[in-house]
Amino acid sequence: MINKKSSFSLVVVLVISLSFFLTVGVSAQSDKFRIALVMPSTVNDMAWSQSMYDSLLAIQEEMGEEDLEIAYSENKYVISEANTAIRDYANRGFDLVIAHGSQYGAELVNIAPDFPGTSFAWGSTARTFSDQGIDNIFAYEPHAGQGGYVNGVIAARLSESDIMGFIGPIESGDAKKYMLGFKQGVKAKSPDAKVKVTWTGSYSDVAAAAKTAKSHIQAGADVLTGTSQMVTGAVGEAKKKDVMWFGYDVDQSPLAPNTVVSSVVVDFSGPVRQMIDLIKEGTLGEKIFPATLENGGIRMALNEKALGDEYEEVKSLAEDTVERIVDGEIEISLED
Repeated sequence: MINKKSSFSLVVVLVISLSFFLTVGVSAQSDKFRIALVMPSTVNDMAWSQSMYDSLLAIQEEMGEEDLEIAYSENKYVISEANTAIRDYANRGFDLVIAHGSQYGAELVNIAPDFPGTSFAWGSTARTFSDQGIDNIFAYEPHAGQGGYVNGVIAARLSESDIMGFIGPIESGDAKKYMLGFKQGVKAKSPDAKVKVTWTGSYSDVAAAAKTAKSHIQAGADVLTGTSQMVTGAVGEAKKKDVMWFGYDVDQSPLAPNTVVSSVVVDFSGPVRQMIDLIKEGTLGEKIFPATLENGGIRMALNEKALGDEYEEVKSLAEDTVERIVDGEIEISLED
């Protein structure tokens, strides 16, 4: 026969033990910093989305998976779908939700006030909406014109036709800054060179980028460059026609090792590390983080295989140009 008193004592012990386990579990969970990333393309797009994802992985490798959790939602180019994903991550208690795209700003204005204990971040921009009374949004802004300028100087040094083609998505944000910097770098090295600019109107239309690249090549361009995830199509055309390609966002040389000469690599790990530290201290937003050549948020990746015998000379030219930009000797205008 079961002793009721013993049974009751056993139940009490089990309840206390379970309570202790849950408390410890919650405490352990609260020590893990959690970041969610919402992006318009994929983590391996060789462009904008991958630049942020790679940066988060670098931070996770430093901190350890036990201390940093990363979740992400890909291909959220439809704004309503991005809104749903951002809200879902906030509801699930993520510490930082990164809306990786300038198209997401209006959504954050509506979402952030509903989650005052959650930090949000977006880019490429220099606006946190603090003027609207919102205090939990960070912003990050790559100085794309700096990298564009260095690529432009190198392109002008290597071009034989002095005709170059730029393929961009929409004339705004990073794309426009990069284009302006590239043109200024080209003109600084070769004043008579021509940079023909085409905007496709899409970030993801690979076919349109390929068609535009083909048009530039037919017009005599021996150098192509551009931004956004669509440029994989343009790189393909450059590879077919043995035309030089200059990349932006990530090192794009794996796409065409004999074609991609130089890439501007955007590294968001510095800004995100600072966000993590600030959030842990209780600051949830209102800060803007620039990514520059000086702070390492932008760096140049030269492709020795594509450059061949020109590598050492081009490397020296690139390093000198970077140094002059950092020292303030070269100023890049954001006006065309």
